This record gives sequence, structure tokens and C-alpha cells, in this order.
Amino acid sequence: MTRQRAASFAALGLLAILGTVFILYATPEGLGLSDDSIAYIAGARSLLSGQGYREAWLASNGPVTHFPPGFSSILALVGLSGLDPVRGARFLNASLFGANTFLLGLIGWRMTKSQIAGVVLALLFVLNASLLRIHAVAMSEPLYIFFSLGAFLLFDFYFEQREKRWLILVGCFVGAAYLTRYAGLALFATFLVALILLRENWLKRITRSLIFIASFLPWAAAWSLRNKLVADNATNRTLVYHPLTEENIQAGIYNFSEFLIPIETWRRALVKNLDLLFAILAILGLVILVWVVAKGLKKFFQPSSEMPEILSFTNGLYIFAYLASILSSMMLFDASTKFKARINSPIYVSLLILLVWLGFWLWQKRSLLWRGVVVGAAVFLVALSSRELAGVVRQFHKGGQGYASFQWYDSAAMDFLSTLPAGTRIYTNQAGPVYLYTNRPAYVLPDLVDPVTGLPRERYEEGVQALQEDVLSGNAVLALFKFGAEEEDVQSIYLQLADGLNLALDKRGDKIYTAFP
Repeated sequence: MTRQRAASFAALGLLAILGTVFILYATPEGLGLSDDSIAYIAGARSLLSGQGYREAWLASNGPVTHFPPGFSSILALVGLSGLDPVRGARFLNASLFGANTFLLGLIGWRMTKSQIAGVVLALLFVLNASLLRIHAVAMSEPLYIFFSLGAFLLFDFYFEQREKRWLILVGCFVGAAYLTRYAGLALFATFLVALILLRENWLKRITRSLIFIASFLPWAAAWSLRNKLVADNATNRTLVYHPLTEENIQAGIYNFSEFLIPIETWRRALVKNLDLLFAILAILGLVILVWVVAKGLKKFFQPSSEMPEILSFTNGLYIFAYLASILSSMMLFDASTKFKARINSPIYVSLLILLVWLGFWLWQKRSLLWRGVVVGAAVFLVALSSRELAGVVRQFHKGGQGYASFQWYDSAAMDFLSTLPAGTRIYTNQAGPVYLYTNRPAYVLPDLVDPVTGLPRERYEEGVQALQEDVLSGNAVLALFKFGAEEEDVQSIYLQLADGLNLALDKRGDKIYTAFP
């Protein structure tokens, strides 16, 4: 190994360590927590207890099918050391931020054959505030990004060495990504389409595609079979059409603006004109789409033509496969899925890769003007990203995020619930944090609409009556958090549920109802 290569590996290693330190420093009280976070943590605890992958945060304790098992399984492995999954998630995601930084550096290096470009790509990743936020929350996206980046690298190795073992490994990594997030199907589609477009003849297209499919299929089939056997459904998804809401689209545009514009004041000014921001995103997407289609079809119809650069091409293709996957999920399978930053994060990573590829392409023109633009843009982005990142790290360091906030672990309502007699049933609108801070499973509330399908629930009135009778019997309590802060339709349900019950605690907007003394 030459000194230059050794120095480049050392630089990537230092950036990886820096990323790990960033997460650890930003999360002194642990990673941020959401409902999904607690579901993963409870699933890991259930695995550690030998009960299998179950909904331990709910009193029903049924088998988990809505969330694939990858993240919880890794947390359970970490937990074998004696570390509770809540704490283990912090060290896992910190390590993943470092690992993803290193992998991106390798991708940039291989993509451009420039060690400097690899270091720049890793630096842009580790300094990106949006991507740090995603790694600072106990969610599956960091692990999914890790498997995705590994799959892209292995796919590049396959086209370089033309050995089938690399393609088999690609299928395994895609399978692991699928078991981390169902969006892994977008990765599967990306590589399958790439194999069809980029192989020289139909024999190789078919045989290589079959090898890839055979390498991926056991992972998905085994999980689907397990779900069918234990819960009579494959992924807890129901095919129901529900159109995208304007609120969801606007949220997606804003989250993309957070990634693209790292200065809050600039972002606010631009977000005031959502049509302009949408037009910018649409033009960016159209440019990438035209480039991917032109490169892919040229190679497909002219097999003897030059092979497109694999890493940049597959990442461009993946952006649209992933968008199609998310849109189909939102519109056909899960109405509760939103364009949150964590959902968008795989696209953010691919956009960074394409940005560095564009910079390298301009650099190759050997024009002093274009090289000056590339250097200036790189310095500008690093400086702005550093400023934004420093603010985010300081903000996170001050206290826990989401359910990890003191507002939850210092809650009088949580103290009240913790002192209830063993076996008391807890009906609540916050089953996740109740499980986390009281170590008791909870019952969800009757609801008029299923948030996943968007369809009305049946027997709502019967559910309300059964809940009230259970509470008035003295065997259960009703805990409503953030009472009064919800939307009007949700608030009306809370009032109906609490009607005729005894208000035993009212602190900071949290109310607990019991039977009358």
C-alpha cells in the first residue's frame, strides 16, 4: 500500500471516528425516542427474554409483523453483553454513523478513482445536520443505510471482477436491508433493473438476474412465511388506496429543504414560496432522471458502448426506485407513512454521491474556471454544513429528544402509573412511553379511524363503553397525555372516553382517570 493510499484510509478512519464522537456527544442522555423507536426496543427486549419478536410494549403482546426484525435483532445481539437496548441503540447508531461515513468515502474513492473525492464525500456526509439527526434517533434508517451502502459497493465489485460471489453477496445485503426496512424492495428493484440494462446479452441478463433473485429471495420469503404462520399476514399491510395529502407533500418539501439548504434563515425565506422550492426539486429530479434513462438505454440498446460508472448510475436509479416504493406505501399500504426526514434519508445519501460525481465530472474538464467552481463549492458547502451541524449538536446535547426528554421521564403521570397495583390495566394514547418508563404494557384507545388504512374502525362505541366499564370497575385506569394539545377531532374522542370517570391526576396537561374513590 502506497503512502498516499494509507493516508486516505487514515483520513476516512478519522472522519468515521469523528462521526461516532458527534453522535455520542450529541446524545448524553441517550438517542431520541419515538413510538417506532420504542417498538424496536421492546422487540429487542422480547428477543432477549426468549419470547421471540413480539409487541412487548402492548398488553396484547402479539407477534411483530409491521416492523421487520433487523434493527431489533442487532439491538438484541448488543444486549447479549448485558447492555439494555435503550443504551445499546446509542452505541449502535454512533458506530453506524462512523461506519456509514467510511463506506461513503470508499464509494466516492471507487466512483471517481480520486482519493480526495472520497474524503470530500465522507466529510460532506459527516457534517450534514439532517443525516446526523437521523443517526441520533433510535430508528432503523442508519442500519438500513449501512446495508444499502454495502450493497452498492459489492455491486461495483461485481462489475469490476465479474465474479458471481459478489453478486450473491449483493443479494444477501439487499436481503438484510429488506429485513431492516421494507423499503429494501427498492434496492432489489434497482439492482435487478441495472443487471438487465447493463449486461451485454440476454443470456447474461437472465442468468445474473436469477442468481441475484435467488440470493435475495430466502431472506424475504423466510420473514413472510414466519409472519403468515404466527399472524396470518405477510407484512401487516392492507391494500387500500388513500391519496397523498397536501400537508404530507408540504412536509416533504420542507424536509428536503433542510437537507439542501443548511442555513435556517435562507431556508425560511425560500420555504415561504413552496411553489418555487417544489419547482427546484422537480427540475433536480428531472435532470437526474434524464441522465439515468439516457445512460441506461444507451447501454441496453448498444451493449458495446461504454459502461456507465456503476456507483453513480445505480444511485441515480435508486432515487426513483425508492421514491416509487415510498409513494406506493403511502398511497396503497400505509396512510400513516409521511415524508419525514428519516424516510427521505436514503435519497439524501444518494444525492450526496451524485453531487460529488458531478463535481468530479466538472473537474475532469481541466478548465481553471470549472475547477475553481468545484473547489469554491466544496469549501462553501463544508463551511455552511459545519455551522449548521455545530448548532444541531449543541441543541441535542442540552437534553433528550422526543420521548427521551425530561418532560417524559420526570412526568408526574408516569410516577403515578408506576405506583399502581400490579395487574392494573393502563389505557393510554401514549403506549410507547408508558411501557418505557413504567415497565408495564399498555392498551391502545378505541379510535374512529385506522391510521394505517385510513378507514373507519368498526365497533368504536362498544370499545368506548368497554373501556369506561373497565376503569369504573377499579381494574384499569385511563391515561391521556398532552390533553388539550391535540387536533379538535382527536380531542373530542378524549372527552368522550373520559366522560363519567374520576379525574385522579391533572399535571402539565397530562390527565389520569380512575374509578371513583
